Amino acid sequence: MKRISLIFRAKADKALDRAEDPRETLDYSYKRQLELLTKVRRGVADVATSRKRVELQQQQLQQQADKLTQQAQKALSMGREDLAREALTRKSALTGQLADLEQQKAQLQGEEEKLTLASQRLQAKVESFRTQKETIKAKYTAAEAQTRINEAFSGISEEMGDVGMAVQRAEDKTAQMQARAGAIDELIASGALDDASSLNRGDDISRELEAMSSQSDVEAELAALKAGSGGQTQAIEAGDASTAAPVSETQKEEGQA
Repeated sequence: MKRISLIFRAKADKALDRAEDPRETLDYSYKRQLELLTKVRRGVADVATSRKRVELQQQQLQQQADKLTQQAQKALSMGREDLAREALTRKSALTGQLADLEQQKAQLQGEEEKLTLASQRLQAKVESFRTQKETIKAKYTAAEAQTRINEAFSGISEEMGDVGMAVQRAEDKTAQMQARAGAIDELIASGALDDASSLNRGDDISRELEAMSSQSDVEAELAALKAGSGGQTQAIEAGDASTAAPVSETQKEEGQA
């Protein structure tokens, strides 16, 4: 159970630490200090009010004592010693009350001075805390903004890394395509790789040249045959002519006989 309780408190503290905003905590502390300062000032005001009330009572009692003194003097002037004694007796009682009030006044005045000094010191501390609070809040806000900027730059860096890899892959593919295109151009230029239309045109020319060559061979053979046939005909005609000539001479001789 202790371990579970410890784990629960640790997780709760961690969650509270994440949820806590130091600026809000500082503002709350400053608010509490202002409330305390207000209470101290109210205490000073209450003590001062009590002191003022005592002073008013002193004034009233002093006026009564002075009046009794005058009455005692007047009673003596009228021969009324008994009245004068009564007036002085009452004055004596008032004098005792005045002494008590003076003592209370001194105590209240001392308490007022202490509270006033404490209020001044507390006010100075509150003002100092306020300045420190605003400084810490400004630093925290700046650090928070810097952290967000760094996180944004970190995210951008990661994205730029992915983009850089994509660009590198694109450049590699482009280089491969360019190399392939250059190789094909070299093969075409060397004649090792002709396109289908060039091959077809070459076959047509070859076939036409072969046909012309065959036709030439036929014509040459035909001319040779013609030449051979003409020679034989002339030889036959020459032989016939030589045979016919003696017959004609014989006929001529027979005719002459």
